[in-house]
Amino acid sequence: MGNATPGLALARLLASRGVFTDPLWHRAVLAVDRTAFVPDTLYTIDPAHPGWECPVHRTDTRWAQWVAEDYALATQVDDGHPTGPHGRGRAVTSSLSQPSLVVAMLQQLDAAEGHRVLEIGTGSGYNTALLCHALGEKAVVSAEIDPELARVAVDNLDRAGYRPTVLDEDGAGHLETGLGADRFHRVISTVAARGSIPHAWVGQTWPGGVIVTPWEVGTRPGVLVRLEVGEDDTAHGRIVGEAPFMVLRSQRPDSRRLRDLVDEEDPGKQAGTTTVNPRLVAYEHPGWQLVLGHLVPDLRYAVYEASEERPECAGEASVYVAAPDGSWALGEYTPAGGPYVTERAGGRDLWAEVGAAWEEWQRAGRPGREQLGVTVDAGGTRLWAGSPAGVLRPLGSAAVAGRR
Repeated sequence: MGNATPGLALARLLASRGVFTDPLWHRAVLAVDRTAFVPDTLYTIDPAHPGWECPVHRTDTRWAQWVAEDYALATQVDDGHPTGPHGRGRAVTSSLSQPSLVVAMLQQLDAAEGHRVLEIGTGSGYNTALLCHALGEKAVVSAEIDPELARVAVDNLDRAGYRPTVLDEDGAGHLETGLGADRFHRVISTVAARGSIPHAWVGQTWPGGVIVTPWEVGTRPGVLVRLEVGEDDTAHGRIVGEAPFMVLRSQRPDSRRLRDLVDEEDPGKQAGTTTVNPRLVAYEHPGWQLVLGHLVPDLRYAVYEASEERPECAGEASVYVAAPDGSWALGEYTPAGGPYVTERAGGRDLWAEVGAAWEEWQRAGRPGREQLGVTVDAGGTRLWAGSPAGVLRPLGSAAVAGRR
């Protein structure tokens, strides 16, 4: 019985949590042994080494514990070349996704027999194996930008009995599969698009097809987007859940911290005031944070509360915003209200952009995440509220057609 159902333990765990809605993917999880796709070394944050991802080997009791649970597993750091001593790395660059999220994404595909599927991000091959079991290996093409990961995935898949087409190419661009028909009925990305969802994915999907991808903007974890492709080389879809994923390597954000972007000694900085409440950048409403992240691209911020030792400053805060192009601004918040004292430098007026995004969100009726959707066409990626006609526009962007 155990040999016939290698994924039984994981399938039982997910079923007990109400994950499955489509028996197609329940059968796939039952049939595929996830542990066969887990490398000997995983990574985790170690309090003894702040700022580093530390290796955990198969002989460590934590390895088996993590593998048996509904956890995402970090499988690579620093693009396969750990930069720290004793195998430690600064950044996770590949992982095995959380099984419940894997299933949720596959179920959003609404895939069926006869569909060809393009997967972006092979990783260690587990998601690819599930696709192969459900749809047949000849129906699956997977792209992996990291040649070593692609090699390992092919080996893992071969041992599991699957031989799909695996390309060691950047899946963010148009892929030449060499298989004749280069269009697919379904596209699924296991890596997040940041800012702009590649239009190449739309071009490689048949009209009526579906694209499922994590999408990330701003400073919050990614969301899951399900797009339907139309006859006009355009895709529209809604945000259907949370999906914290690593970002496409070609779209990785600037890694500098806010403190590295703010130069308060800049002789060119300008003093002034703003009517924009500086605390808006930290307002936690999920819909607002998506709108802010999309309409004010690459924004990062920090809020420094006034010292408790100064009761006369109760509620006050210094709020910094910055962008990688060198633009930054300080806003001095006070509960008394605006105008607020500011300093700024660089080519972008970030407080003006934040204020315009806030006004646009208000104009749209303060939509929540479930009311927001995305359009992808040759002009870029646009966020809308209610319907594709309700596009949310960035500051001064009547001529700006999306984020690029």
